Amino acid sequence: MKTQIVKYYLIAGETSGDLHGSNLMRELKICDPTAVFRFWGGDRMETIGGTAVKHIRDLAFMGFAEVIANLSAISKNLKRCKKDVLAFNPDALVLIDYPGFNMRIAKFARKHNISVHYYISPQVWAWKQNRVYKLKKICNEIYCILPFEKDFYARFNVSVHFVGHPLIDAITQFKSEVMTDLSGELNLDERPILAVLPGSRKQEIRVKLPIMLKAAKSFPDYQVLIAGAPNLGMDFYRPMLTEGEKICQNRTYDILRLASLAMVTSGTATLETALFKVPEVVCYKGSRISYLIARRLIKVKFISLVNLIMDKKVVTELIQQDLTAENIVAELKRFEIHNAADRQELLRTYDELEKKLGGPGASARTAKHIFENIRKKQ
Repeated sequence: MKTQIVKYYLIAGETSGDLHGSNLMRELKICDPTAVFRFWGGDRMETIGGTAVKHIRDLAFMGFAEVIANLSAISKNLKRCKKDVLAFNPDALVLIDYPGFNMRIAKFARKHNISVHYYISPQVWAWKQNRVYKLKKICNEIYCILPFEKDFYARFNVSVHFVGHPLIDAITQFKSEVMTDLSGELNLDERPILAVLPGSRKQEIRVKLPIMLKAAKSFPDYQVLIAGAPNLGMDFYRPMLTEGEKICQNRTYDILRLASLAMVTSGTATLETALFKVPEVVCYKGSRISYLIARRLIKVKFISLVNLIMDKKVVTELIQQDLTAENIVAELKRFEIHNAADRQELLRTYDELEKKLGGPGASARTAKHIFENIRKKQ
């Protein structure tokens, strides 16, 4: 009997989703060589093949104000997506993170009996935990990437798959590639690298980068490399620079591969830094009102993924008034190369973290789950 061709509709709305979506598509093609893809994503997903409907550059609205300003565009995107999903009638709708948009599409798809697979499930454990019940209604299968999420969902009688964290695959793949010669490109010398990851949003960079660069002055024996956001040009950064720092835009992994120490804005970058085995200090500072609201809503005791996953303090989090140049310096000095004991202990914990994340193969495990689920229903 002839094997039925399987149609997959994938939706990623951000750069990280494009990365993880492309790796998932690659593994789906291994499971299912005749797979047909239609997707919302970016350049990486386009390299795998299929039909691109919308690029992430038109989807990634960050921050409350930007979302409000683009409500009309978001509404149009939702309508277009719903219509396109219905016309394609996929065997599986694969949603990758991007919860504000994707949860609406999931609800629509379920009403039309389309199988919904949510990969990199929303962080409902952090806030608005009652969204668990909504996810249970609108998803056929949920794939989690953090080890504690399975137990969290179980408390609400929701069965999910823990597949491991796809960042391990992404970083493993990056390390296997030919190393970019940043030394020649940026005229680097033999001194070790101090990486500065100030985030990607203008407001957070304006607040934190000057503090980070003030701290960097206490490390004259290091070269300071700033990870610039791809969406921001040099004209934005230039007024905040002092002297000696170098910016490398959209090359965070290249910087972390070389770095000996790092100052990192809270978010996924804290986990990426740990997986590159770079000692770090986590930095966060927002408006007082935003911070107070967040403290009331967010139900976790840490802000960095490293500490959340290990369920203990592994890396120091400098939050609000604690984020000072002096505190950054005091923390990072503990992990300089000559402070071998503290540095090696942290690196051993990073190794434990990587094992706890499930090791390599998250994309392959997820692809296998999705493909086998479809086959059972055919």
